[in-house]
Amino acid sequence: MQKSKPRFVFLYTELAGYFLSCINELINSGKVEVYIIRWPLNKEAPFDFKFNPNITVKNRNVFTTKNDILDFIKNINPNLIYVSGWNDKFYLHICKSFVNKIPVIVGIDNQWNASFKQIIASILGRFFIKKHFNHAWVPGNQQHIYAKKLGFNISTIHTGLYCADTSYFSSIYNQYFPQKEKSFPHRFIYVGRYLPFKGIFQMWQAFIELSDEVDHDWELWCLGTGNSWDKKTEHPKIKHFGFVQPDKINDFIKDTGVFILPSSFEPWGVVVHEFALSGYPLILTSQVGSSEAFLKNNQNGFLLNNNSVSFLKSALRNIIESNDDKLIQMSILSHEIALNHSTVKWSQTLIDIYLNSKK
Repeated sequence: MQKSKPRFVFLYTELAGYFLSCINELINSGKVEVYIIRWPLNKEAPFDFKFNPNITVKNRNVFTTKNDILDFIKNINPNLIYVSGWNDKFYLHICKSFVNKIPVIVGIDNQWNASFKQIIASILGRFFIKKHFNHAWVPGNQQHIYAKKLGFNISTIHTGLYCADTSYFSSIYNQYFPQKEKSFPHRFIYVGRYLPFKGIFQMWQAFIELSDEVDHDWELWCLGTGNSWDKKTEHPKIKHFGFVQPDKINDFIKDTGVFILPSSFEPWGVVVHEFALSGYPLILTSQVGSSEAFLKNNQNGFLLNNNSVSFLKSALRNIIESNDDKLIQMSILSHEIALNHSTVKWSQTLIDIYLNSKK
């Protein structure tokens, strides 16, 4: 008689393509069954998801009461539960029912910044947040600090929460890098929502001012949508493409050379991992959480203290004035750094948490 596989349940808010690539790795390991409950799609990021047929997916809004969703999970009889935060009361109801029986993991992506709200959370969290979970999963060092402040023991805090589709973006790198070696594309690319905290207006202004001051052949390509779409800056060398589905992104990677994310608030930013894997020099602000993992300042890109126009102009100028050979070496380094994070490691983290709970 074949032994049944452990059942992992994911209680998610807004799904993202990178999360599904990690889930697919978990499924492909052949070691677990996967169930996902998710919120409806975000209009600012209307991804067209294609689910692995071996994944059971339910929409969160089909459950009208806490007990409805709890009964559904009880019928699954899970061996591990991951929840993408603590804002959903229905999800918390489930976690509280299982926390002392199986691993119940909360994802934490907020950086510790010692704000008044976080200080209160760190005081009250030990009583009102921590009781729902026995593990925390974080992407990086600043989130690790926050998890400790919330009362999680170091042995129950795990890193590597967010990971790009390693296989897909590495294949893009291998496909287009020989072409870029011959003729490096003089185009910056921004991929993200059109919202003020993303630093888009400072980015556009910096690029335009630099273009007025320096004769160059570079362009700035921008992909995304959001509330500020109608306020976007128009310029002959700035192109706006709107929202692009993930499976179409390679069309733009082929023709662009340097990635820029000038956010004033960015807890992590998986998109940085995606473009690092694809072999891009990076321009990031220190507020972008994933800069700690994927950017070595002045080696594979430039780290800015903030997204002021003057800092952005300086970074853009450094790229424009670099010769193509230097940019190619930066590309190679970005790819090498990015390989330290993988969907295989992501999958194994969950499996290890489950196996250790059985000891």
